[in-house]
Amino acid sequence: MIIHLVAGGPTSFLPYLQAYDGEDVCWVGVDRGVLSLLDAGIIPKRAFGDFDSIDEQELQQLKKKLPHIDIWPAEKDQTDTDIALDWALEQQATKIRVFGGTGGRLDHLFGNVQLLFKGKDGQIELIDRQNVVTLYRSGEHIVENEGDYSYISFIPMTPIRALTLRGFKYSLDAHDIQLGSTLCVSNELIHHFGTFSFTEGILMMIRSKDEK
Repeated sequence: MIIHLVAGGPTSFLPYLQAYDGEDVCWVGVDRGVLSLLDAGIIPKRAFGDFDSIDEQELQQLKKKLPHIDIWPAEKDQTDTDIALDWALEQQATKIRVFGGTGGRLDHLFGNVQLLFKGKDGQIELIDRQNVVTLYRSGEHIVENEGDYSYISFIPMTPIRALTLRGFKYSLDAHDIQLGSTLCVSNELIHHFGTFSFTEGILMMIRSKDEK
């Protein structure tokens, strides 16, 4: 199962959502992200949130249109996106993509980046118009050339031991990366696929493209 969560971040950062639709995709709206889905012609199977960012009339309309809506109190110990992600993980989704989680308030952005820690390697993707963000733990991983996303950056979330990059424009051989390093920003694949491996730590991979 593939689950796509659409949160309530600025719509200007959303990619074309229909391009990610498919028979095996379950769409989930998070707070105001439900409206973004409906505007795109997609009716989510579930919705989560306190819905404090929409008015009462909009909320009543959502209750009529949506098959299942979970309304939470505004004062709680998790963000709306966190609650929706926990539900997605309980469904044992093979891939979870989060849209509408970037742009606007930085506390929301960094909170959503932290949510990536809840998944397995590459299981959760944080996506906007220009970026795809994933997390990986130690081991060897394959990354494929995906055309538009020509830039690949690796950001250490912890100190990284023995990072090796193969198939990249700028290769590395068992290089330690400390917190605060920008050594691995804006790399590129030179083949159809490449590999990255490391023996210790947690690494964030960001695939990016320039705005057209």
